Amino acid sequence: MESYKTLEIIRKNNDSSVFHLIINRPSHLNALSLDFFIEFPKALSSLDQNPNVSVIILSGAGKHFCSGIDLNSLSSISTQSSSGNDRGRSSEQLRRKIKSMQAAITAIEQCRKPVIAAIHGACIGGGVDLITACDIRYCSEDAFFSIKEVDLAIVADLGTLQRLPSIVGYANAMELALTARRFSGGEAKDLGLVSKVFGSKSELDNGVSTIAEGIGGKSPLAVTGTKAVLLRSREVSVEQGLDYVATWNSAMLISDDLNEAVSAQMMKRKPRFAKL
Repeated sequence: MESYKTLEIIRKNNDSSVFHLIINRPSHLNALSLDFFIEFPKALSSLDQNPNVSVIILSGAGKHFCSGIDLNSLSSISTQSSSGNDRGRSSEQLRRKIKSMQAAITAIEQCRKPVIAAIHGACIGGGVDLITACDIRYCSEDAFFSIKEVDLAIVADLGTLQRLPSIVGYANAMELALTARRFSGGEAKDLGLVSKVFGSKSELDNGVSTIAEGIGGKSPLAVTGTKAVLLRSREVSVEQGLDYVATWNSAMLISDDLNEAVSAQMMKRKPRFAKL
């Protein structure tokens, strides 16, 4: 495994296909630095291409999941963008920087393998950008959330404003984004932002690992296909979505995985699928 400044990849069990991708800047409350935006898509790509990986759990080291973008990095971006004499070129440079940071978050969706967010403590600003791009989200009872950007005189630009409305509804997303208010894990569950609230960090870790292991035991072709089809269906009509999945399954349905799943069901045994 490659080493990173801002991340750590852990495989807790050598027999498991579940890998943990951990934001590893606990002394900075896991604030997202410029290094993070370079390393994160690389780490996801390496996990995506690793046939031993079937599910990725995204979490944070220390007391919090993520406290948002690193303010020193934000200041650096601002300084660089205002240093040039040509306003047009400075603005174009800033746009490219924003686009590259957006791409780092979107790498979660581009990863074929499911990415599950396990959230404890603070999940603020850029942390919300991260989790809204994840496929499934869980949190502990001590988790709290805030779309904090307006308090920093920023329009959130890394994905929350685009992804959150389809998760919690337009009106709820608007209220949370404009007020920047803090809301609890319980409210996040009520809104549909997380699927379940666990009583403690240890219960969260154990519960999410169990869920991930369950997904990891299923057909990798079916799991990656389900993610791809659901993501595509957000952007198209029902008719177009049905056409897309028909085309997908015409290519992927007839596989060794299908034969193995049917055989396992009939023989009442656990299926054994090849790696992807």
